[in-house]
Amino acid sequence: MPTLASDILHALIRAVCAAGGSSEEEAALVADQLVEANLTGHDSHGVGLMPFYVEARATGALVPNRHAELVSDRGAVLVVEGRRGYGQVIGHEAMQLAMARAAEQGAALLAIRNSFHLGRIGHWAEQCAERGFASIHFVNGVDHPPLQAPFGSAEARLSTNPFCAAVPGPDGAMVVLDMATSKIALGKARVATNQGVPAPEGSLLDARGQPTRDAAVMFQDPRGALVAMGEHKGSGLAILCEFLAGALTGGWTVQPEHPMAGGTVNNMLSVVIDPDALGGREQLWREGAALIAYLKSARPRDGFAEVLLPGEPEQRRRRQRQALGIEIDERSWADILAAARAAGVADQQIKALIV
Repeated sequence: MPTLASDILHALIRAVCAAGGSSEEEAALVADQLVEANLTGHDSHGVGLMPFYVEARATGALVPNRHAELVSDRGAVLVVEGRRGYGQVIGHEAMQLAMARAAEQGAALLAIRNSFHLGRIGHWAEQCAERGFASIHFVNGVDHPPLQAPFGSAEARLSTNPFCAAVPGPDGAMVVLDMATSKIALGKARVATNQGVPAPEGSLLDARGQPTRDAAVMFQDPRGALVAMGEHKGSGLAILCEFLAGALTGGWTVQPEHPMAGGTVNNMLSVVIDPDALGGREQLWREGAALIAYLKSARPRDGFAEVLLPGEPEQRRRRQRQALGIEIDERSWADILAAARAAGVADQQIKALIV
């Protein structure tokens, strides 16, 4: 598989976005998030998404150079309209608004609606944690056919509906829990298909509702379905995300009355909290450090080398990939280069960027 330095991928993604009409700032924000997803090991949400973004931009499902539009301001409660703009821009600007308001009010409740794909949701929790804020995020996904089967169902009725939360420490996040409510994200099924490897056991249903490990069922017609993580518990959380992110924000849900453009529209409900409005940052850091030490002192179970905290595998993968580069499977890399050409990036420019 090709192995590329993160700065090469960053430059290529910026060029693809710029060719599609994005401002320099927008192109940089998109590249920042996608490359960071690869660095943390979440290839499902990394640069392999660019072919999808380029296609969505061509059909109008994604609109460049849109910004977070504040449509309601009630003190600690903010509502932001995305109008199908790049989620990397809408999310960044909306989180800046929410953190500023949380600093004033102690906490902020933020609704983002009608943003194009918000990417790896952990990115937004980390953005808050780096500024010293705790945060909780509920997300739904619409504008495309459903992907995830509710518990007990043989067919899809939900999207992957991520849940994310993070707690800040003195130097960024102490813990980050970022997860799809399906056992695997759709992007992980895409990566498995491209690499020709089976999906994890119990993560997929085929079009007949039967368990399968063939990830290609998610890209066929009729399509299969992702299975909820944690059985009824994960399914319940996915349904809660649909209500809180889709219905409560004033966005929309996966129910079939809404027309679909074939892109990915995310709605997100976020709670951003200033620790100083509660027990205080110093107390949080002291208690958090003691808790982490206690958790990690536990004797590992058979088959495990150590006890890991949420976000710890990503930190380790980031250090590894920054040093050694990012591996991309042959098919994904070919698709990315084809998307770059389709966006209008000349072969000569591509060659200069990736040397």
